[in-house]
Amino acid sequence: MLVDTSPTEFDILVRLSGFSHGTDVWLGNARDLILSGTATVGEAIGCRDDIMLYLISKGMDEKRSFKIMEAVRKGKGLPDGAGQEMKDHGVPDWYIGSCQKIKYLFPKAHAVAYVMMAFRIAWFKVHRPLAFYAAYFSIRAKAFDATVMCRGIDVVKAKMREITAKDKNATAVEEDMFTTLEVCYEFYLRGFSFGSLDLYRSDATQFLMDEEVGQLRPPFISIPGLGETAALSIAEQRKGRTFLSAEELSDACPKVSKAHIEQLRAVGALGNLPDTSQMCLF
Repeated sequence: MLVDTSPTEFDILVRLSGFSHGTDVWLGNARDLILSGTATVGEAIGCRDDIMLYLISKGMDEKRSFKIMEAVRKGKGLPDGAGQEMKDHGVPDWYIGSCQKIKYLFPKAHAVAYVMMAFRIAWFKVHRPLAFYAAYFSIRAKAFDATVMCRGIDVVKAKMREITAKDKNATAVEEDMFTTLEVCYEFYLRGFSFGSLDLYRSDATQFLMDEEVGQLRPPFISIPGLGETAALSIAEQRKGRTFLSAEELSDACPKVSKAHIEQLRAVGALGNLPDTSQMCLF
């Protein structure tokens, strides 16, 4: 859709939002009109409001224009006699035909809200990229696997190829992970990297930024199998203290299992923390 329309204005993006959220609005309808040169993107019907405003601009009665819009946006076609009325007011045949094909039309206010949000996200992705990725990965932390995604672009590419090779046999979890892997790949291509997980510096659920070095520090929850409850427990129990051993950490955080301790150690989050607090005298 973006390739076919090459949008340069906010209004056109709003129309594209309408095209993509409507039924029988784009394919076999607006797209054909635009590519054939019959209509421009700005002339094609994108949202339900477009119909009423266009008909009023053509001199049609406001109430009649509203009723035509309502019929079209519900997929009921044109009311009796509406087609001829539209012709009498100079509405082109292609516009009338387009109305008759539509099964559902998106409201413009809803489309504008979507595009405004997309604009905000796009601004951060371009101008504050590290903040964008920190927010994105934090929101999708359950699909973020630190044991894979923090090991560099080559490991990320290999995992993507592995999932792609499975084709339809890929699990729902792997398909969800693939989307996050794509963003990780882009993240690395833009020159950013992930810092190591750290028992005292990582957050429980949020990716933390270090803009000076262009790094994100992953949260505890990014470790597979370590849930939010265990992650929050670690963050709470470490306040104002230094753990002497993994054993002490486990005792302080009952929700953190032996398996969790092993995972934390595997990703380097425990550093040189010994397994036990016992001292060997000989």
